[in-house]
Amino acid sequence: MEPGELPKARYILTTRGYERLKKELEELQHKRGQVASHIRLAKSYGDLNENFEYHEAKREQGFLESRILELREILPNARVISPAEVHTHTIGFGSVVRVRDLRLNQEWELRLLGPLEADPEDDRISYESPLGAALLGKKIGDIVEARVPVGMVRYEIKGIRAYDE
Repeated sequence: MEPGELPKARYILTTRGYERLKKELEELQHKRGQVASHIRLAKSYGDLNENFEYHEAKREQGFLESRILELREILPNARVISPAEVHTHTIGFGSVVRVRDLRLNQEWELRLLGPLEADPEDDRISYESPLGAALLGKKIGDIVEARVPVGMVRYEIKGIRAYDE
């Protein structure tokens, strides 16, 4: 993987992200038995047309099976990036980026990850987001501008390091 370049894969995950999804799959597969028990119990209540418990259990089963199928697609096809593979002289997947907001004169760190691990409230930004796309390939000292839901932001890149597990 070249500096500032994204890996060639449909799903890109950090080691931590991969392990989190693997654990979620195991928990969901375990939960299948509980949902099947709820369906059996709800069936015993009689008329299925007006049986809220039955319909709710079937809805839960649908969501559960859908997520299991999704995870079974993602995990074997994921490219897992270790911290050792993350370049620290340009921003790319797995970078922890120290930025300074030029308007507010405040600094903080953002982690640039894929959409499966993104959580803007926890400063985990997807490389597909406007800010993430603007950060890709940048170096310390560069100024980045991006249009985000709150308007236009301008950040100075103050530091780059690899994510830590």
